[in-house]
Amino acid sequence: MKLPRRLRGVAYQTFYRLPHPVRRTIVRLLVQKYLVGAVAIVRDSEAPEPGRLLLLRQPPGRSWGLPAGLLKKAEPPVVGAARELAEESGVVIAPEALTPAVPNAIVHPKGWVDTVFMGFVPASTNPLVVDGGEVLEAGWFPLDDLPRLTPNTALVLGTYGIGPLAAQQSA
Repeated sequence: MKLPRRLRGVAYQTFYRLPHPVRRTIVRLLVQKYLVGAVAIVRDSEAPEPGRLLLLRQPPGRSWGLPAGLLKKAEPPVVGAARELAEESGVVIAPEALTPAVPNAIVHPKGWVDTVFMGFVPASTNPLVVDGGEVLEAGWFPLDDLPRLTPNTALVLGTYGIGPLAAQQSA
């Protein structure tokens, strides 16, 4: 329901006269909440075309996904993407070496937002190291022969013209 223009003006004036902590509390109660994460799409800089992509297998281990995770409080998204990449795969990329994907954010229907970054590393000099708990396995896969992907990974990759949903996303 949209308020009449005059009433809306009065409501905004009243709202902005409230102390900042009260305004923040009102907004937190009324506005939809999202979790914000960072995703790294990392390709092997040494692989011949069409290239290879770094993927992870996490519990329960039926499908493969991208290095990703939730941002820490006040953490810049690109820093979170680099951190998650290192924690989950052992691949270290400086945040400034990651490029924001276009679009940089994907809003998922179930209430989270992924900020997405692209990077390239030589696979031969970046050994993959996983902890066996959060990540069961990591590997480099040819872009034209990807393994079974998690639904969210297929959606994210499809947005950038990669994987089984690429054609659907561009249509």
